[in-house]
Amino acid sequence: MSAAQNLTNRENWLGVENVSSGYGAATVVRDVSFGIAPGEILVILGKNGMGKSTLLNTIMGYVRASRGTIRLGGSDITNRPPHLIARQSVAYTPQEFAIFQDLTVEENLRLGVESDRLLAERMGDVEAAFPVIARRFRQRAGTLSGGEQKMLLLSRGLVARPKIMLIDEISEGLQPSMVTKMAEVLRQTKQKNGVAVLLVEQNLPFALSVADRYAILKIGEIVEQGDAAHADTAATLEQHLRI
Repeated sequence: MSAAQNLTNRENWLGVENVSSGYGAATVVRDVSFGIAPGEILVILGKNGMGKSTLLNTIMGYVRASRGTIRLGGSDITNRPPHLIARQSVAYTPQEFAIFQDLTVEENLRLGVESDRLLAERMGDVEAAFPVIARRFRQRAGTLSGGEQKMLLLSRGLVARPKIMLIDEISEGLQPSMVTKMAEVLRQTKQKNGVAVLLVEQNLPFALSVADRYAILKIGEIVEQGDAAHADTAATLEQHLRI
């Protein structure tokens, strides 16, 4: 499916059309377009410094779009405040500064829901995905291992029961067994709840194990999009990521 078809598909939960953004006079993201339907995972691949995190921050309203349109469930959310975007069933898992180290696991999870009652009702989601996090409920988040903190971060998104998840480099620094677990949780979340996922990654095997489609971001521009299951996809992506 072409980018144009993606943008006009009414089933898309997230639509990004000709979006540019950056910092001050510096443009980082240039004329980016794509769409994501419910129950679909789109992975944005690229080297460091290509604008992947800036793109997510632009969608979430942390970075102002200088042109273009971002739609969520048919509504224009371009440059809305982040807290209003979050209220529209969006869970954002950023790469850095995402866990409150001095708060407990419970308190960090509580940030993903509107009430203590909802957290109690949805703890089954956490227990099913990451039992160790449910067992560390009263533990201070800063004392968790790096892998456990990533599990907590993703768990906070899960308890929100969003319609779309924006996830930035969740596999970074994780041992292979944990990367496999993250992939399993994302696949199950998509299949069970019909969640749309925009995943920013550099880990190619992990990305292809979960993605339905991919897009390559180079110097702020999408240079190629395609089907993750295509026979030639892995070779094509490896070539792009080497250059």
